[in-house]
Amino acid sequence: MSIRRQSSSRAPLLVAVVAGALVVGGCSSNSDKAATSTTAAPATTSAAATSTGPAAAAAVTVEVKDMKFSPADITVKAGDTVTWKFDDRAPHAVQGIGDTALGINSPIIHKGEWSHTFTTPGTYRYLCPLHPDMKGTVTVQ
Repeated sequence: MSIRRQSSSRAPLLVAVVAGALVVGGCSSNSDKAATSTTAAPATTSAAATSTGPAAAAAVTVEVKDMKFSPADITVKAGDTVTWKFDDRAPHAVQGIGDTALGINSPIIHKGEWSHTFTTPGTYRYLCPLHPDMKGTVTVQ
């Protein structure tokens, strides 16, 4: 009775597959963007500040209803999160206008919410790409 060993020709293939997965999984943008986005955030408006320390980041909500952003123009502080709450008869999205607002790009949403955290002061204009007459501005101080 003899025991045959399988050739190790599969080992280089396995190493290549694992290495490829690590390279692809490790690829992410590490660039400094003007703002970062998230997909889930509280839908309430709140701001917390204490007299003994710095103010906590605030969450501001923009209602997307009746074919408009309400309020359309808001002012927040750097580090604040804006949540767009979608509840309309038609689907909408939030898309930045211009170079400074390129990171603002929500999926198309009918009901639900999408959030974006603004980290750099500036003026960020946006619109609904499905309904370009729907526009808004976030001013970050």
